Amino acid sequence: MRFAVVQHDIVWEDREANYARLAPQVARAAAAGAEFVLLSETFSTGFSMTPGIGEPQDGPSARFLCEQAAEHGVWVAGSCPEVAPGERLPYNSLVLAAPDGAVHRYRKLHPFTHGGEAERYLAGDAPVSLTVGGLRVTPFVCYDLRFGDVFWTAAPTTDVYLVTANWPAGRRHHWTTLLRARAIENQAYVVACNRVGTGGDGIEHAGDSQVISPMGEVLAGAAGSETLVLADVDAAEVAATRERFAFLADRRGQGVTEAAPASGRRRSARAAPAR
Repeated sequence: MRFAVVQHDIVWEDREANYARLAPQVARAAAAGAEFVLLSETFSTGFSMTPGIGEPQDGPSARFLCEQAAEHGVWVAGSCPEVAPGERLPYNSLVLAAPDGAVHRYRKLHPFTHGGEAERYLAGDAPVSLTVGGLRVTPFVCYDLRFGDVFWTAAPTTDVYLVTANWPAGRRHHWTTLLRARAIENQAYVVACNRVGTGGDGIEHAGDSQVISPMGEVLAGAAGSETLVLADVDAAEVAATRERFAFLADRRGQGVTEAAPASGRRRSARAAPAR
């Protein structure tokens, strides 16, 4: 399966401007043969702590992703602030829109306390995993990358980790190092999207979006400008790597929760030992 990472700037807190800027980039990715297109964390607003920045679940940002997926016949994913029914604060929700109209969600497990996110956003409760074109995909958001245990937990049911972010340029070496570590230690692909440009909070972002192989090789990457990163990934390569170097069998861990459709209902899936 071909993945496209759209490394893009974000117009601060202006959803319509971001939709207008991103739609041609999704079209370009689809024209390049991508079957899955990944946008940045908070792709439609920037990493905003402004009270009231949240939108309803299945709000305008989720609809944009669904419209793009349907128009181009590809998966499209990105995170946005969504307020679930009955909640006051939003989740930082990674919405994955399928070309057939199905919608899946992962809610960021680790709000970025250092940046004030924990005061403005709720934390999700579990990782999720879903099957996309024969690949087992597990998404995470930005700060989650620092917590290797959740990646370990999901490893038995993961061929590809998605990581979408607004990672600051000042810690770019943390970003690139941790991405490769997560691929190597879990013997899985990592498809990572980081924004570029300066947010309304004055923080600069260097991009460094990458696709990394199960052996830790950078298959495709980008530096600090708006661009498209393309790479093909193959579940057979994950299986072959894990067979050649059977490291995961020496770890123990917990199961992973499968992604539910838009209703939000989930079902449990027991995984093989992972730690």
